[in-house]
Amino acid sequence: MTRTPLLPTKLFISAAAFIRATERLATPMGTRFFLPALFVDRFANMGAIDKTLFTGQLDRCRSFTDEVWAGYWNSLADPHIAAADAALERLGGPNVRDLLDDADHTVVEHLGKLLAPAVSILSERGAQPSPDLVARFSAAHPADADAAVAVDALIKATVYTFAASWPGWTPQRLQAYAVSRRLTHVLLTALAPAMGLVIEAIEVPAGNETVRGYTIFPPGTDRVPTLLATNGIEGTIQELLFPSLAHRPAGLGMFVMEMPGTYDYRQPMSLESEQIYHQVIDYLAEHPRVAPDRIGMFGLSFGAYWSTRMAATDSRLRAVVSNGAPAEKTWALTGSLGVPEIMAWTLTNTVAATGTFNLLRRLSTLTVRELCPRITIPLLVINGDSDTLVQTQDSIDIATLAPHGLLKLYPGDDHCAMNHFDEWVGMVMRWMYTQLTT
Repeated sequence: MTRTPLLPTKLFISAAAFIRATERLATPMGTRFFLPALFVDRFANMGAIDKTLFTGQLDRCRSFTDEVWAGYWNSLADPHIAAADAALERLGGPNVRDLLDDADHTVVEHLGKLLAPAVSILSERGAQPSPDLVARFSAAHPADADAAVAVDALIKATVYTFAASWPGWTPQRLQAYAVSRRLTHVLLTALAPAMGLVIEAIEVPAGNETVRGYTIFPPGTDRVPTLLATNGIEGTIQELLFPSLAHRPAGLGMFVMEMPGTYDYRQPMSLESEQIYHQVIDYLAEHPRVAPDRIGMFGLSFGAYWSTRMAATDSRLRAVVSNGAPAEKTWALTGSLGVPEIMAWTLTNTVAATGTFNLLRRLSTLTVRELCPRITIPLLVINGDSDTLVQTQDSIDIATLAPHGLLKLYPGDDHCAMNHFDEWVGMVMRWMYTQLTT
């Protein structure tokens, strides 16, 4: 069940944000008080970390400043890097420092061969893996225990450096992002052969930007139905891609990208960012492995705003899923009640706003209500019915206004239904594959 903040708590968080007192208050109160309720769930789930342990770690973090925040979470990545180094040494493999050097591709290839026996630690991990995942694997496959420890430790290091990078924008956060992104690349490319997949890092020119993402295809040369997946304003590729591996139908291709205006982009997000998605779809339509008449799109959180918009504006899409979309109700002044200062700061940077009212004005231009009646393809809308970050009513309105809209709300769940992550990821993959192949 989601922890919905009481009205006095929302008012206090909003007041702290308005007078910019969050950082001063975080020292005695801790950063967790000023973070979205789902912060623990998303990182603990991704890393197969015990939620009580992660909550305690978060409680000990007392500052959002770049140096303290990034330094704290990087320090929690260090034991997992050490665990990976120790396991890899026993296997006769490279250390993590070698893996972070992107000049030697043979190191990654060698790593893949060593870790292949424990590939299921990544490929079958899913969205809500148990913290005893490695222990159970090692008990069943003792000869491959070191490989399992190494894979899991590398994933955890990726997660903690992602936490250090969250939500981007500052120098040390972006340095942590580069480490997390590199570890993601190493894991995906090293283990792709063992997963029976063709995974490539792709760069798509899009005006003044370069979209960096990953394509995932089954072996062979056939064109296949393909899903374009995009996440929100402070989500990363690995957060969306890792859980998808266990649920992706065998015949489905994917291209996973981060949302314009976030970590890896130079320009702020605006209505013009729509053109970036059009150009990515241009790229996919010409890709030799993509069936151009069978492209779907999935958006998570703010990415769901874009998937909804693209459903109305790009006729090449055949089906769309939007999970946790913000829209008109969220952009209203009343929709900002209880939004933490760190999230308002992130939005401000994403759209290059000059202040609170300028932020609300810029967000108010990102409307989809008038576009929804133009959506002629199947649109599956998902969310928790107790969203504490955006207004659940936006999801209801989008599904109601779209002629072929379907709505799935998870009772008692929060933004993007994170407590049902595995359930809806599996449902989305099956639904999308059916829409793209029938």
